[in-house]
Amino acid sequence: MVARLDWGIMGCGWVARDYAGPAIAASSNGRVAALYDPDPHSLARAAALFPGASATSDLAAFLAVRGLAAAYVAAPNHAHRTLVEAAASAGLAVLCEKPMATTLADAEAMVAACRGASVRYATAFDQRFHAAHRAMAGLIAEGRLGTVTAVRIVYACWLPADWAGAGGDNWRIDPRRAGGGALMDLAPHGLDLAATLLGEPLVDVVAMGQGLVHCYRVEDGAALLACSGSGVLVQVHVAYNCPETLPRRRLEVVGTGGQLIATDTMGQVGGGDLVFIDAATGVAEPVLVPGIERSPFLNQVEAFAAAVLGTGSFPFTPEGDLATMRLLLRAQAQAAPPGLPDAA
Repeated sequence: MVARLDWGIMGCGWVARDYAGPAIAASSNGRVAALYDPDPHSLARAAALFPGASATSDLAAFLAVRGLAAAYVAAPNHAHRTLVEAAASAGLAVLCEKPMATTLADAEAMVAACRGASVRYATAFDQRFHAAHRAMAGLIAEGRLGTVTAVRIVYACWLPADWAGAGGDNWRIDPRRAGGGALMDLAPHGLDLAATLLGEPLVDVVAMGQGLVHCYRVEDGAALLACSGSGVLVQVHVAYNCPETLPRRRLEVVGTGGQLIATDTMGQVGGGDLVFIDAATGVAEPVLVPGIERSPFLNQVEAFAAAVLGTGSFPFTPEGDLATMRLLLRAQAQAAPPGLPDAA
C-alpha cells in the first residue's frame, strides 16, 4: 500500500479551495483530512468541496484531529506565524504560502519553531514545480545556454479594490494583513524562481513601486532588479494593474549560447509554451515538456508529502526561503510609491 499523508488546511480562501486543496485531494500520497478557518463562510465553502474532512473554526480542535501529519497554511500573510507555530507545536510538518510573513522576525520565528519541534518547514513556491520551469533548470544546468547573463520575468494580473475572489475580503490590498501590494504578493515567486533556475542564490536587489491605477493603500505595480552571486541580472516586473486580456506572464533566460522563453507558465495552473532560440543560428524551436499540463500545486504537494513520509527528497531549505524573504523585504522598503493614500 502506498503511504499517504493526512493534511490539514489552515485558511480556506480561494487559493486553498481552488488550487492547494484540490491538489492534495488528487495527489497520489495525500488527502485533505481537516480544515480550519475562523470565518464560518470560508470554512463552509471549503467543507462542501472536501466532504470527508473535519471542518472547524476552533484551532485546538483542528490540531487534535487524529492522524493529522501536515499543515498547508494559506491564511492572510500576517497570520502565518501564529498558525505555523501552532502547527509545529502539534508536531505537524508545514507548507506555508508565500510570502513567509510580513516581517523578518516572524519568518525567522516560524523556521525556529519548526526546527525546535523537529518538523519539516517549506514555503509554498509552487512555480519551482511547474514542469516547464523544471525543464528550464535542467537545460541551464546542462550548459545549453552557455554563460547565463540575464533572467527576465513579467508576472502580472488585474486586482481591483472590489475583487471578490477571496469571498469578499480582499485582504491583499490591506497593508497590515498583506505587508504590501503587488510586490509582496507576486515578487516572491519571481525571486525564488530565478534562484531556482540559476541554481544559485540572489544576493542583492533594488526596486521601485507605483500606485498608478487602483485607489488603494499598497502599490499596484513594481519593478525589481536583482543580481545572483555569479553576476546574472534578474529583472522582475509584477503588477495588479495589467488587464488579463493582455500578455502578462512571460519568463526569459538569456545566455551566450541561446535563450529560453516560457509563455503563460507562471501562475496557478499547468500549461504554457517553452521555446529555445539557438544563439549560433537564431532558429527558434519549441521544447517539448512532458507533464507540462500538470498542476504545479499537485507536483509540489506530492514532493513535500514524499519528503515527510521518507519516500522522496525535497531539495529546498528554510534557510533559502529566509534569504528570499530578506531580499523581498529589502525591495518592499524601497518600493512604496509617492501619493498612496495614508496606510495608517
